[in-house]
Amino acid sequence: MHSMGQLTGTVKNYDWGGTSFIPSLLNITNEPGKPFAEYWLGIHPQADCRLMFNDGSSALLRDYLTSDLQAALGDSVFKKFHNIPFLLKTLDVKDMLSIQVHPSKAAAEKDFAEENSKGIPLDSPERNYKDNNHKPELAAAVGEFWLLHGFKPEEEMRGTLEKVPELRSLLAVFEIDGYRGLYKTVMEMPQEEVNSQLQPLLDRIIPLYQKNKLEKSGADFWAARAALTFSQPGKTDRGIFSVYLFNLVHLQKGQAIFQDAGVPHAYLEGQNVEIMSSSDNVLRGGLTHKHIDVKELLKHVKCVPTYPNILDGDRMGNGLVYKTPAPDFELSAYDLARGENFAWLASTAEIILLIEGEVTISSKEGNIFLKRGTPAAIVFPGDEIAVSAKEKSLIFKAGVPGQ
Repeated sequence: MHSMGQLTGTVKNYDWGGTSFIPSLLNITNEPGKPFAEYWLGIHPQADCRLMFNDGSSALLRDYLTSDLQAALGDSVFKKFHNIPFLLKTLDVKDMLSIQVHPSKAAAEKDFAEENSKGIPLDSPERNYKDNNHKPELAAAVGEFWLLHGFKPEEEMRGTLEKVPELRSLLAVFEIDGYRGLYKTVMEMPQEEVNSQLQPLLDRIIPLYQKNKLEKSGADFWAARAALTFSQPGKTDRGIFSVYLFNLVHLQKGQAIFQDAGVPHAYLEGQNVEIMSSSDNVLRGGLTHKHIDVKELLKHVKCVPTYPNILDGDRMGNGLVYKTPAPDFELSAYDLARGENFAWLASTAEIILLIEGEVTISSKEGNIFLKRGTPAAIVFPGDEIAVSAKEKSLIFKAGVPGQ
């Protein structure tokens, strides 16, 4: 088995994506201005990643692994997961993503089997569960990044409902029925009531947004943008309620945040590198043109106060490692000066993604080069791997904790 190879991923052209960040990463032109939302690296069925080796051979990553899974994964990861357990992505969020939540492992197994028994095709737009896995995820910002993350703590929630006049009627619901009662109320509210409750708010804030008088640090900015992006004639998007009910989080480059099963969230703007369990299970409740299933979202969402835990990373040599409770993945970041290097003994399959600069990756097999156009590689157990920056570079390494 080879010790490393270059890796090509799969682009997802979702309509919320930007037009330049990922094309620049892949060194391709995008004259039509097509949205490039995500770049996937892994063995998920929707990621057709291909390996290329220095000897000229190539293969689909999942096919190559199958030839000798134990050697490719190392004994520990092979016994525990039987395949690469994570999916690595980079995202370019130009327009807001959906209000969403991910199921637990047990729930995903049960509900995936149930949809299978109903004969719903895997590629059906009505499908909620694409696989039987959970999807905890970590997002690391590569510039300024904005997102919604979990419900506001109690005092903040109460303050928001008191301060925004058009939402004041919800304060009594919160006081009596708590977080679940509040969220159930706005998510199951008849559409006519959604329209009548939110329209006065939108009439007030949209003119301010259009005159650039709103700050990104306030919910009004994102609510106005959401309305202009997703609301349709006679149908105001109920996801706008969540903009006020969730924590608004602003990450700086190098900071990260972890989102476990049940934590409601939505990405708002910016670029990140994201790692998750190898899954595409997403339950949506608004701010999207994709399939929405409020009943399923409410079944899995944790209606509890959330205190955002922004991760600055733990120093590890000349890199940072972002520690999470997830057993499936671990993400490290290396912001390298020209000539700076680091080395390690690979003990499982690890994916390397270059975001800025140019690096050389070396093993006993020789060298491979990561730069614009060829930004990703994978390394396998049993050989010392060295990375050296040919210019100032930012790279991420995805692996499994404890290896």
